[in-house]
Amino acid sequence: MKLTLGFSPCPNDTFIFDALIHHKIDTEGLEFDVIFDDVETLNQKAFAAELDITKLSYHAYGYALKDYVLLNAGSALGFGVGPLLICKKEQDLSNPNLKIGIPGKFTTANFLLSLAYPHLKNKEEIVFSAIEQKLLNDEIDLGLIIHENRFTYQDKGLIKVKDLGAYWEEKTQCAIPLGGIVIKRDLPQEIKQKVNKLIRKSVEFAFANPASALPFIKTHAQEMEESVVYQHINLYVNKYSLDLGNEGKKAIEMLFNQAFDQNIIPKTNQSLFLEQ
Repeated sequence: MKLTLGFSPCPNDTFIFDALIHHKIDTEGLEFDVIFDDVETLNQKAFAAELDITKLSYHAYGYALKDYVLLNAGSALGFGVGPLLICKKEQDLSNPNLKIGIPGKFTTANFLLSLAYPHLKNKEEIVFSAIEQKLLNDEIDLGLIIHENRFTYQDKGLIKVKDLGAYWEEKTQCAIPLGGIVIKRDLPQEIKQKVNKLIRKSVEFAFANPASALPFIKTHAQEMEESVVYQHINLYVNKYSLDLGNEGKKAIEMLFNQAFDQNIIPKTNQSLFLEQ
């Protein structure tokens, strides 16, 4: 059986999926047709239910619950992993007219920005890798950065305004749910369970053989410096990537409850998590 699988070219995703798609583990009869896209493009594909399995932002998951259910393996959650709000020069954050470059309307980063600064609504959607340059060109006042840009913005003379991950942690005492792996609800339960098991095995293989995926990772990584690649992986791939567990599920439920309360995402009766 062949399934379509979408994930980003970022090091955490290529690290997680390398063993799965390159048959370094037994895929038990499943084949995967891989689609690489930035996370906001994957979010949009999820809204259109284009792929069988896909990475998406947790914010976006709120709009895709009808078609998808969350797997327990493959997620990006953690402490100290949140998006950063940065600038080129000091800004008055009380000014509602500030123009902010965001990596996508439905990213979890934008969700956290909306929680922290609900009055800042003048937003421009920009591919995450181009936000720093837009700031340097004075095309935007603030930039919301994710992924490996966390490790490079200071080298370009840019300044941190707010760590939105730290804001979330202080507010909730929970890990930050950034992105998850979802699968079509209408697939057979045995296939959903098998895919979940295989993704976990792929993560386990990656942890046991961290250098194995490096050629694949570097083929797709925006920042080619090996130190940056491993910083990225160490930040986003952890115990929650193996299995959400009770802590991970609690954090995701917290995010959804906050989003429901503030009408950031529509309320639903759909189950969030794959049945065990």
